[in-house]
Amino acid sequence: MNTVLPPVKAVLFDLDGTLLDSAPELAAAANRMLSHRCLSERPIADYRPYAGSGARGMLRVALDMAPDHPEYEAHKDEFLHAYEVVLLNTKAFMGVPPVLDRLGMTGLPWGIVTNKVERLALPLIEATPALAGACVVVCGDTTPHAKPHPAPLLEAARRLRLSPTECVYVGDDERDIVAGRAAGMHTVAALYGYLGPQAQPHTWGANADILCPLDLLVMLGLN
Repeated sequence: MNTVLPPVKAVLFDLDGTLLDSAPELAAAANRMLSHRCLSERPIADYRPYAGSGARGMLRVALDMAPDHPEYEAHKDEFLHAYEVVLLNTKAFMGVPPVLDRLGMTGLPWGIVTNKVERLALPLIEATPALAGACVVVCGDTTPHAKPHPAPLLEAARRLRLSPTECVYVGDDERDIVAGRAAGMHTVAALYGYLGPQAQPHTWGANADILCPLDLLVMLGLN
């Protein structure tokens, strides 16, 4: 864990792999596709490193299918329908609820900026009690561009009526850090998240990194 961050006026989080451990549900949806094809299901451990890539990552593991496959879009739709069935079973990572509670107690606003589209993200956020205090939610289709473009983060700062430099963004993927830096925000890499097998977070250029959610409170001087 790195040093204490400069004072900020808001904390923004990625959703999957940062606040929520969605890997079990993503894996269940992919395994449902395998089961329908009379193929052997894969263990969650196989899927977890690719969970940050959503449907693309799950189809890669389950069916060795890349986005350039001629039937990719049809399989992606099938996966998303299967995922919607189990979506609301998703739980927050251990340590996330007390972190968010502490932010609320100190009056530091926090929000969510995710690449998950609204039709999946909003019901999930609404069904997760720990996320009820979010002051802003920006999804993958809220703005014309998704991360790593800075547009979603800039939109979140605009809604909070803050300068991006007054915000910190926490995420578990390189595109989170790229987007945060491009927006002019402080950035924190969540190393407990869905780091793929090729991930090299030390090269992302984050201002800091954390090994568990509670480390963030130390960085913000709120422990």
